[in-house]
Amino acid sequence: MSGFGNAFSSSIGKKYIMGITGIFLILFLIVHCGINSLIFLDDHGLKFNIGAHFMATNWIIRAGEYVLFLGLIIHIVQALRLTLLNQKARPVKYAVHDGQSNSKWYSRSMGLLGTLLLIFLVIHLKDFWVVSRFSGIPTVDANGFEDLYAVMREKFQDPVRVVAYVLLMISLCYHLIHGFASAFQTMGWNHSKYNGIIKSVGVWYAIIISVIFALMPIAVYTGLIN
Repeated sequence: MSGFGNAFSSSIGKKYIMGITGIFLILFLIVHCGINSLIFLDDHGLKFNIGAHFMATNWIIRAGEYVLFLGLIIHIVQALRLTLLNQKARPVKYAVHDGQSNSKWYSRSMGLLGTLLLIFLVIHLKDFWVVSRFSGIPTVDANGFEDLYAVMREKFQDPVRVVAYVLLMISLCYHLIHGFASAFQTMGWNHSKYNGIIKSVGVWYAIIISVIFALMPIAVYTGLIN
């Protein structure tokens, strides 16, 4: 195997891949959250459908989606490989181990949180992405665009789905709180002088993104937006 291949198959290389793909996903969430937030304009989803149409027809966005999915798959695979590698490196657990004294519970539960988010992703893609990209939406809005907002309203009339989305956004929040700072640290973009700022930005980023995503199904279900 070449030196380049060895670098990225090593433990450090795997962590770099996790960091790179993690940062890419963080940036994507900003764009995705911004466009989805158009539903709060309460204009019967007209602006939201314009944004959805742009996402569905712009070739740069479409290409970026496939890059995103590839990055997401790599992120998940590398996370599993790192977990197995760490377990293999330490086959015998310490007799006494107080995890709470060294890390937050969500830092020790990234595997579980990631699994929950994977379940959410499958449901989310089935509910919206597959319909928008492949099945076709039978109704159009006043501007003549496919009415993805109508699909959202239909899906979020189910209280079980709404509760599930909200709970999974809580998982996303904790995953991002750890992952944001961890990605910067992995890439070497950290310094004792700025670590506190990076951590604070990461916490606020995680909270804002997760709350906005969680409010969407709540607002639709409760009729706060029409």
